[in-house]
Amino acid sequence: MFIEVCKSKIHRVTVTGADLQYVGSITIDEELMEAANLILHEKVHIVNINNGERFETYVIRGKRKSGDIILNGPAARKVVVGDVIIVMSYASMDFEEAKTFEPRVIFPDTITNRLI
Repeated sequence: MFIEVCKSKIHRVTVTGADLQYVGSITIDEELMEAANLILHEKVHIVNINNGERFETYVIRGKRKSGDIILNGPAARKVVVGDVIIVMSYASMDFEEAKTFEPRVIFPDTITNRLI
């Protein structure tokens, strides 16, 4: 049996941009992507702490150490610059493996979106 478990989590980052005209996705600072074990085009679940919105999109790489957290395309309507969000991804794995699996969770500074 396979189950879905949390694989990666960026806990509490601040939205720095919202570009409705972009094709779609979330732009995440490359340093944060690596720290959270996220890869280009990976599906992520976004939770907006300010308004309760929950939605899915995929990751695109932002400039390293820029602090960029930009929602693009239709997802831009779900946030306002300055909102604090949580970014999570999940993995499907064997039930027994899931019992010992530890997700990668990071807690960036919510003012700069940089690693502490």
